[in-house]
Amino acid sequence: MATRTFGETRVELSNLDKVLYPETGTTKGEVIDYYIEIAPAILPHIVGRPVTRKRWPNGVEEPPFFEKNLAEHAPDWLPRKTIRHKSRVTVYPLIDSVAGMAWLGQQASLEIHVPQWQFRNDEMGPATRLVFDLDPGPGVGLVECAEVALAVRDMVAQVEMTAYPVTSGSKGIHLYVPLHRQLSPGGASTVAKQVAKNLEKLYPNLVTATMAKSVRAGKIFLDWSQNNPAKTTIAPYSMRGRKRPMAAAPRTWDEIENAQTLEQLTFTEVLERYRTQGDLLLDLDPQPDSLEKYRRMRDPAKTPEPMPVRVNASHNGNAFVIQEHHARRLHWDVRLERDGVLVCWAVPRGVPTSTTENRLAVHTEDHPLEYLTFHGTIPKGEYGGGEMTIWDTGTYETEKWRDDEVIVVLHGERVQGRFALIQTEGKNWLMHLTKDQPQSHPANDLPRGLSPMLATAGSVQTLKATEWAFEAKWDGYRLIMEVDRGEMKLRSRAGNVVTDRYPGLQQLADELAEHQVVLDGEVVVFDADGVPNFGLLQLGGEDAEFLAFDVLYLDGTALLGKKYTDRRRVLEALAAKTPSMVVPPLLDGDGNRALAESRSHGWEGIVAKRRDSTYLPGKRSQAWIKEKNWRTQEVVIGGWRRGQGARGGGIGSLLVGIPEGNKLRYVGRVGTGFTERNLADLAATLRKLERKTSPFNEQLPAAERKDATWVTPKIVGEVRYGEWTGSGRLRHPAWRGLRPDKSPQDVAPEP
Repeated sequence: MATRTFGETRVELSNLDKVLYPETGTTKGEVIDYYIEIAPAILPHIVGRPVTRKRWPNGVEEPPFFEKNLAEHAPDWLPRKTIRHKSRVTVYPLIDSVAGMAWLGQQASLEIHVPQWQFRNDEMGPATRLVFDLDPGPGVGLVECAEVALAVRDMVAQVEMTAYPVTSGSKGIHLYVPLHRQLSPGGASTVAKQVAKNLEKLYPNLVTATMAKSVRAGKIFLDWSQNNPAKTTIAPYSMRGRKRPMAAAPRTWDEIENAQTLEQLTFTEVLERYRTQGDLLLDLDPQPDSLEKYRRMRDPAKTPEPMPVRVNASHNGNAFVIQEHHARRLHWDVRLERDGVLVCWAVPRGVPTSTTENRLAVHTEDHPLEYLTFHGTIPKGEYGGGEMTIWDTGTYETEKWRDDEVIVVLHGERVQGRFALIQTEGKNWLMHLTKDQPQSHPANDLPRGLSPMLATAGSVQTLKATEWAFEAKWDGYRLIMEVDRGEMKLRSRAGNVVTDRYPGLQQLADELAEHQVVLDGEVVVFDADGVPNFGLLQLGGEDAEFLAFDVLYLDGTALLGKKYTDRRRVLEALAAKTPSMVVPPLLDGDGNRALAESRSHGWEGIVAKRRDSTYLPGKRSQAWIKEKNWRTQEVVIGGWRRGQGARGGGIGSLLVGIPEGNKLRYVGRVGTGFTERNLADLAATLRKLERKTSPFNEQLPAAERKDATWVTPKIVGEVRYGEWTGSGRLRHPAWRGLRPDKSPQDVAPEP
């Protein structure tokens, strides 16, 4: 019997020459070698999940058997977890190492099956991903599966979710969708079933969500049921027990879009792809993160606290929040944003106010970024049970950040100063207000360069007026206006100073000459019917008006930490004394009524804001929800084609895309919606950016690239469109105008 050593673990291997796939002569030794080499790719997608094995100890021509319970003679080094069912107890292996993969190969476990949830301590945790099994019925195959896969991809993209395709190694395609928030038990199945039912209605001749085999002929069965916690799915990269040694192969969307050449792959082909491309599912199952302890300590069914499945992608932020927490003992929680989470200390006596004292600060588990705006009541009996309110919020600067010492400068409404947090023993630290306070950024200085708070796309229709305020969404450019005793500076959402573009707004600055104020709002141009017209705004800023909908600072007082309703009262009081200051009125009623009113006026949409929400500069928050009445998409220009007829010799259409890596993903050709001035301005701008090579990450269809002139992708514009096609193109896009307030890195697919 042979042995192989992986680190300090020795795995006994036997019968390496035994043929498991007679048709190809593939041996058990080759299977083991595959699982060893593919381990870095497969392990992230099975780690922490109970592994069910489908074994063929006598080769694929003999009957297999499923094995869930781990045999008593299994090696001691193999991790395991127990699940108690109604009538039995099952001990499952957890595979978290190369040695574990070699052991699976030794067991002739050709198929590795796992659920979509992971263990949390010793209990079944929440689903971390959705899976859709696209199973072709009689008369259809991979081409039709690919068509449905594209439809699923586009549908989940509308709610800002990403799908990853895997050809199953059998007949169909699996689609995995990572979950960025925790769903209630059974919630994954509910969501997946709704997607399947929706597509069944949209494509009744191609899709069925019904289990019965009698209705599957000529259709793709969109199986959502494998999201049930009791169900399992073949793991990505797992081999299959078929006549030939196939494997579940992660694919690119380009391959799915060109499905005429799509085939299931053998394990050797999968391995070669991994060697050259790496793991195509790298973002599907990130490894355990610093929020694991936070999640283990809370039951999402009992507490209103945010419960994201994984760490927020945001890094290097500088927000902080201090929450007054009436738990078993009153204390203040100090939370600093760092590396996508909030690093936290519980301070029993509150933040020190004198340089002569040190206050105990107990280091606690990292919290999710969503806690920046969290307030409410944690139920009695739950961890941290009691009332929690936001005491202060703002930004901070880091002077030092070590494992045992942190020095920061806080810029809040209540708290300003330089603080040191020093570890004394274990989780006990001291918080100290230092004597050497910073001289820059005094608390009463007008803050400059604030970025606007952003809304999250969603539905406002069920939101109640008692908790939410509703504003019109205006069809213009977002601006931050800084007025320092008559001197005005306007900043775009990207942070660019654009004061010279809107000279007419100086009148408002003159009327505010006795104040220091920072306003958030939208610059628009109204048409003859009193409706904001984005096209007119493109023609110049002489007629632009500034619609103020928030005030962030006024005469020495920072208002970022104030509730929305308090800021609104200050804004309206200031406007009452300022003739040129326009504050659009709030809309009456709940979200559904507000949305109906916006449609009747022809507005772009609605923004709903929690009445108790604080202002978080530069952050996209669930405390603000936006819903549009029509679809628009920001795009980056990558080229243009010459026109014909009246446009002969000039721009006939634009070739546009969305940034993806260092290139553009092509989303379509825009040939309508232009004015003559638009075309002239575009021609002058794009002429300076011409290049010889295409900036797109794929070769465009011949009809699209014919006579194309390529340009460096620096110019952002906006289009209005009907819908996304199954191949990721904009259907019937029409030009709306340039977006000089945006840079290419700001552009992403709109839900």
